[in-house]
Parts: sequence; C-alpha cells; structure tokens
Amino acid sequence: MGARSRDRAAGGTEPVGAVLTRLRIARGFSQLRLAERLCAAAGLPTVSRHEVSRWERDERVPGAFWLGWLAVVLDAPLEELEAAAAIGRRNTPAGDRRFLDHRLLWRPPTSDELLTALDSSGGASDRDLRELALAWLAGPTVPPTVLPTDPPADQPPDQPSPGIPGVRASRPGALVPAPAPATGSSDPTDQSLGRLETRLGELRRTDDLLGGLDLVRHADRELRAAVALLPAVPAGRRRRLLRLVAELAQLTGWVRADAGDPVAAWRAYRVALRAAVAGADPPFAAHVLGCLSHLNLAGGDPHEALLLAHTARAGAGVGSSALTQALLLHRVALAAARAGERRTAHSALAAAEQIADRSRPGQEPRWLYWLDQPELTAMTGRCLAALGRPLRAARRLGAPRRGAGPRASAVYGACLARSYLELGEVELACRVAMRALRNTIRAGSVRAATGLRHLHPLLLQHRDVPAVRTYERLTMAVSDCLPAPVQPPPAAARSATTGRSATTGQRRAAAGGARRARPPPPDSVAE
Repeated sequence: MGARSRDRAAGGTEPVGAVLTRLRIARGFSQLRLAERLCAAAGLPTVSRHEVSRWERDERVPGAFWLGWLAVVLDAPLEELEAAAAIGRRNTPAGDRRFLDHRLLWRPPTSDELLTALDSSGGASDRDLRELALAWLAGPTVPPTVLPTDPPADQPPDQPSPGIPGVRASRPGALVPAPAPATGSSDPTDQSLGRLETRLGELRRTDDLLGGLDLVRHADRELRAAVALLPAVPAGRRRRLLRLVAELAQLTGWVRADAGDPVAAWRAYRVALRAAVAGADPPFAAHVLGCLSHLNLAGGDPHEALLLAHTARAGAGVGSSALTQALLLHRVALAAARAGERRTAHSALAAAEQIADRSRPGQEPRWLYWLDQPELTAMTGRCLAALGRPLRAARRLGAPRRGAGPRASAVYGACLARSYLELGEVELACRVAMRALRNTIRAGSVRAATGLRHLHPLLLQHRDVPAVRTYERLTMAVSDCLPAPVQPPPAAARSATTGRSATTGQRRAAAGGARRARPPPPDSVAE
C-alpha cells in the first residue's frame, strides 16, 4: 500500500490540526521546515513556523490555497485535507462565508452584497482575510467583466489618476499631483461621480484635522451612498465607481479604526478589497491589505500583520508607483520589528528609503496625497523605536513637520516621548507627552489616545521627578475628555487615563485648559 493510500485509510474524521501534525511527523519535517517548503513550492513568503503551529493547534484553518500546497508538500490526498479543514469552518457565519468566498473576487459585486458585508455581525477572521489576500495574489489581475469597453475620458487606464477637485496636499511639499479642473460634463452619471469624488476629497481633508469619533457617521454615509449608485451606473463607468467605492471603504475602515472600532474597520476594509479587485486596481488593493496589516498590528498580532504586509508587497506589482512601494515596505518593516524579525525590518527600511527617492510629483496615485518626506521620516522613526533604537528614533521623530494635523502630531509625539524616556530624558519625555495629550484631545483620536495610555504607566514610574508629577496632575484633570474606544478593551487592560468619550467642544476646551496648565520648560532640558 502506498503512502497516499495509507494516509487516506488513516484519515477518518480527524480535525485538520491532528492530520497535519501526523503527516508532518511522518515525513520527518519540523514546523519550520514545513513552512519553508510551503513558501518555496508556492513562491510566496507568507507562511511562517508560527502559522504552521496555529494550524496544528486548530487555532486557524488553512484555506483552499494552502490546502493545495500542503497536499503537494506532504504528499497527502487533497480530499482528506479538505474534509479535515471543513470541520473548522462550521462556526463561520453563512453570510460571512458567502462574501469571503475567494471565487467572488473575480465577479462584479452587487450593491446588496457590499451593504450586507458592511452590516454583517462580527468581523472577518484572520484566516478569512488571509485567504482572500492569497486568492487575490494568485488569481487574475483584471476581471474582464468589469472593465469598460471605452475607458473614461477623464481617467485613461494606463495613466496616473488625476487629482480630484478640492483635494490638495494638507502639508507643504507633499508629493501629490495638483487636482484636475472639473470637466463640466453634462452627463448625469459623470456629474454624480464628480460629486462623489468631491465629497471624498472633503472627507480626506477633514480627516487630517479631526479624529475618527467625529467622522465615522459622515464616512459611513458617503460609502453607502456610493454603493447605492452601483445598479444605476452603466458598464462604461462602473470601474470608475468601483474604485471610488474602494477608496471610500478604505477611508471608512481607517476612520473606524481611529474611532476604536476594529470590527467595523475589518468589515469596511474587506469591502474595499473586493471593490479594488473588481475595479482592476492592484496597487490600491495592496494598500488595503497594508491597512489590514496595520490593524492586525494594533490588535497585538505582529506575525499575522507581517504575513499580510508581505502579501501586499508581493501583489502590488513592479508597475506600482515609488511611494506605493515605499509605503508597503514600511508596513513590512514595522510588522517585522514588532514580530522580532530585526533583519527583515532593517532591510525593508533601507529598501523603502531607496525607492522613495525615485518618486516624482505627478506620478503618484491620488490616494497617497498624505504621504510626503516628513511623514516617511516619522514612520522610519516609529519603526526604529520598535526596534529598540531610541536615539536614532528620536532624531527622526523630532524632525520638524510643518502643517501636521493634531492626530499625527499626537501619535508620533507619544512615540517620541517613549524614546526620550528610554534615553533617560524624563523631563523632555514629559514635555512631549503633554503636547501629545493636547493634540489627542483636539483630534478626538482613539488611536492617539491608545499610544498615550501605553506611555502613561511608564512615565509614572518616575514620580520622584517634578515634571512627572505635573504631567500626572494634568492627565487627571482632562481624563474625562480623552477619546474612548467605541468598543472599549477589557477593564484590566485600561490605564488610569481612560475616560468617557467627550464631544468636540469639550475636547477643544480641555485642550485649551491643558495648554494653559502647561508648566514652563525646565532650563536644564535642551530642545
């Protein structure tokens, strides 16, 4: 009896974890060796030893893509692996299963499907999203049923996207093309799409100034309005609308995450991914996966974040713009740093710096309007801080960033304060932390508040320093105005600075009070 026949006879109703463990040991593979063979066979560096371990512990179930390669590498019958994997999928809600079926990526989505995905209960699991990502990476790049027969006159398919009316760089020197003038078309569809583009631009500008708590309803309303247009738009304009839906869904996911609602952010991102694929926009689909990687990182899963970041980088294609590639490399670098893969992080940072130098104005997609050289410098500093290099991190995080909004100033400020604290500059860390506190209240950003909550107990370890006691009194005075998550974390994980979600007016008033309460900087601390 051959190996395949013996394996089939021994299969039975074992769960997938037990089947994989038995087959791996029978072949004499370690978990690391199996991961390496899978990556080599599939040509994708997206499976690690940790992922194989999760499969074998039945914490996750490999999808159809990896089941096929597991059958090849382990010389096992595919039907046995599929039967074992089916046991782990029975708890997935039917609605989510239908939407996340990777075969649907290559069929134009209906408005009902997208709205159902936005409203479904619960978020997609890591396995579901990873399977979608791998299906996108391995499948066709252009669904022919979606592409118009004649490309829109205002956006040729092989040219960089023009700017949209009313959208300009929020900071001086941002690497983004100037917006194109309105076409003045009399076609009702073009007018509807033009108005949608204008509102998208307005949301993007507002996102630079306000946090997710203040923008959630506006972003969600515009996304649903765009999805509702799908049935009425003719085929010749559908790709343009799908790309707008993808961009609005990505922005909604970003806003939801900034408001502390990761489940709703997952739902918006998966809608963005499907719309980007149907709209034949691989670079933007890669950007959405990069956002999912960042969300996973915030959720405390750096290894999953690294897998998604690698997949996004691999799928963006050599034809993607320089800044697109640089951004995706930064996603890889930060996830690798948090996962403890220092060499990968340093290599990605070096490659991102080289590629970003090749960027030219007018050659970047419109959705990268926010990514300029000061932002890249700050992102490098954040990654260096995660790598445990506070001195180099502080030099980059402390670089001037003219025109930066309050949220970005707060997020990077908290990271800078932590770097100063690790360098022993407690007074300087307090000064930067109080500035970040004011900006967090002004922005209404849960993401920024989370960074401060992680910093807070570290600062309070130095209560013998007068500046720390001043900082503590200030945080107690304004704690009720700090933005709180829509879905708050467990009470045990919340710090003493957590408060109720305040209104915009209350936050601005508190920010003014924090500014007045700020003590003069000690003469002994250098800028």
